[in-house]
Amino acid sequence: MGVDVYDESALVRRAKKTLLPNPARVITKFFLPGSETKPQGALHVDTVMERVLSLSDEEVSATLVSILGRFAHRHDRLSQILVDHYKRVSHHAPQDREISKERQDLIGAYFTQEFAIESTALFNPSIVAHPVQDGSHEGQIKIILSLRAIGEGHVSCIEFRTGTFSESEGIRIDEPGARLVTGRLAPAPLTRDFLMETLDHHIGSVLYEELLRLLPEHFDSDHLGDAITLIEKDSLVTEGSGSIAKQIRSIASANYRLHFPESHDLSEFVIAPSSADERQGVEDARFTQFLDEDGTVSYCATYTAFDGSQINQHLLLTSDFLNFEIKTMIGQAAGNKGMAIFPRKVGGNYLAISRWDNETISITQSVDMVSWQAPKAVQLPEQPWEFIKLGNCGSPIETEAGWVLLTHGVGPMREYSIGAILLDLADPSIVVGALKEPLLISLEEEREGYVPNVVYSCGSMKYGNTLILPYGCSDLKTRFAYIDFPTLLKELSEGSR
Repeated sequence: MGVDVYDESALVRRAKKTLLPNPARVITKFFLPGSETKPQGALHVDTVMERVLSLSDEEVSATLVSILGRFAHRHDRLSQILVDHYKRVSHHAPQDREISKERQDLIGAYFTQEFAIESTALFNPSIVAHPVQDGSHEGQIKIILSLRAIGEGHVSCIEFRTGTFSESEGIRIDEPGARLVTGRLAPAPLTRDFLMETLDHHIGSVLYEELLRLLPEHFDSDHLGDAITLIEKDSLVTEGSGSIAKQIRSIASANYRLHFPESHDLSEFVIAPSSADERQGVEDARFTQFLDEDGTVSYCATYTAFDGSQINQHLLLTSDFLNFEIKTMIGQAAGNKGMAIFPRKVGGNYLAISRWDNETISITQSVDMVSWQAPKAVQLPEQPWEFIKLGNCGSPIETEAGWVLLTHGVGPMREYSIGAILLDLADPSIVVGALKEPLLISLEEEREGYVPNVVYSCGSMKYGNTLILPYGCSDLKTRFAYIDFPTLLKELSEGSR
């Protein structure tokens, strides 16, 4: 492999290709300009509403024409977005006044903002084979890259790139589209069993018992909201149940579906925060191509949902990268960052690598990918470059010799390195080999960024004799490394304990 490689050894070759954050990539967000009470006693949102309502029809028309002229070409369906955002504040409008459609749109514009999703960083990638390989040449595979983008206020989104890889030419990334879309949101189905398991410590409250009585076996967040509202109207909410109701609503809103239009390129799809426990970001998606027992191929990912103080692991499922289902994950193993799901069942169960204690690599299992059992420690920090903590760099790669798992370790000076371990094929809780030295550390030109001295990946992919490793550099940009897979296996075996 030659044309795109600039730094190489017998084991690792680094590509010239670098993905940098681009502040021109923007989406729209609902904008609430402060909900605090002003000195005059009015809410800020009410004051803004009054000012727009005071404009003449001519001023409304001229202002709206100007806005659409400057912003409509930057966004898909901007007019509909303005309608949706008006609806979110319409309860602040005078109920005795008829408001024209044009004025409603203008009000919606005052409660809309552009958000540059990658103005700060574009990093922590994972890579999978594209579900549609039409058009790829012999010796070439089409790929999908997921990326974590950080914008204003350190809010993270998930976005994508497409491209190709061949061992003769390396990685090629397609030029991304410019009109970003965040997808159409819809409630996801829930079950009573899921609700019971999630809220089992609240059994005994009137609210909880009434919910179980009112809800069918299968329901969605809309049904759940209606049931809670009915209970509240019937005055069955006891002391402390208000916070339980809030928690239940939060759980329901965190389980949803996203649909993206086929008219847009995958590189224009943005998975942005859509629920309360994601409001500060959706982070570090670890995608893997999953092979079910019946031969069905789909894609699953875990990601970290961050609300500004608490983190939760969420599950993301898709078969076509057009329709996504998002579910909350529960259990001790899902209580921290960095879960990675195995690409098939093992022993009849779903397996995942967990770093539930923020320090060690553990393994956990599940019957449904949602509820995860107590984790079992697999590897503790042993080498100097991983003494602070260990974690995974994505889902393990299956080979006849065992499961190859790339890891990240944190050592002195808070420097992140990428290593590798080999897990037993039949019982992945057994480590049969481990590298004594890091596979990858920051080059000098990779050390500077938002968080210095970091190399980090959320998933690699094997093709031919090459393990394609996209990785983030110092929480700023994304680069690529090519690992000679036979050599890696040899070194893992020689490093067995």
